[in-house]
Amino acid sequence: MNRRPAPSRAGARPRSLGLHAIAVTVGAFVIVPIAFGLLGGFKDTVQLSTNPVGLPSPWVFSNYADVLTAPSFWRQLGNSVLIALATTFVVVGVSALAAFVFARFAFRGRELFFTIFTVGLMFPFAVAILPLFVLLRAAGLLDNPLGVVLPQAAFGLPMTIIILRGFFRGIPGEIEEAATLDGCGAFGFFWKILLPMARPALATVSVLAVVGSWNNFMLPLVVFNDPSWWTLPLGVQQFQGQYATEWARVLAYVTVAMVPALAFYALAERRLVSGLTAGAMKG
Repeated sequence: MNRRPAPSRAGARPRSLGLHAIAVTVGAFVIVPIAFGLLGGFKDTVQLSTNPVGLPSPWVFSNYADVLTAPSFWRQLGNSVLIALATTFVVVGVSALAAFVFARFAFRGRELFFTIFTVGLMFPFAVAILPLFVLLRAAGLLDNPLGVVLPQAAFGLPMTIIILRGFFRGIPGEIEEAATLDGCGAFGFFWKILLPMARPALATVSVLAVVGSWNNFMLPLVVFNDPSWWTLPLGVQQFQGQYATEWARVLAYVTVAMVPALAFYALAERRLVSGLTAGAMKG
């Protein structure tokens, strides 16, 4: 029996070095702007003009202190957290039920309805902003967090349903049959068995929903005229307009605004990767 020759170490080493070089380059594109913003927040405007890439001298801590002691920042942070959690709850709850139906029930037109949901991935959000604004105004949802939560959840349904449906279809049918023989109905199987088994996939779509809501700028800009409901992206824009000539303070505000998102992603990274890996293995 002929065996393929093992790849030589001489050829594998340059390939490994190339991959490491690409990883370092990509990492530099991510880390360098963050480091520039972090250090720039400890400078003043003069230092940014004369020494943009060097260390601060002297260190100006008042920029970060002013941001952290501003009530508007904490209010915007709370608004972002509230809207992100509400959006995630709605989109994951509705998508889980819809994906369960599409994955475990056979009915006429199932694939047609599922295709309609997938078409939503090709529908750009910017195209819908004007009719969406008219609809929200008619419904009285302007300056209301539901005016942001419900549209965000609606636009998040297609991707979430696709991910969860693929995971739900990978659950063996024998498990459902055994649950049925034990007297478990369809909803009982969904609630007691399917959802606990789908925790990696649910964690994945939850992270995607939180990140998508946290970074949304256009919809809160259209919906919220009352500054008390502004989210962090709107706060960054407002702060930049207010201190347009004080770039050091702007960098401090942007850096502090990034911290919650970076901390959340650092905590959720393992669950996100495990969920995507589990979905790939089942697919």
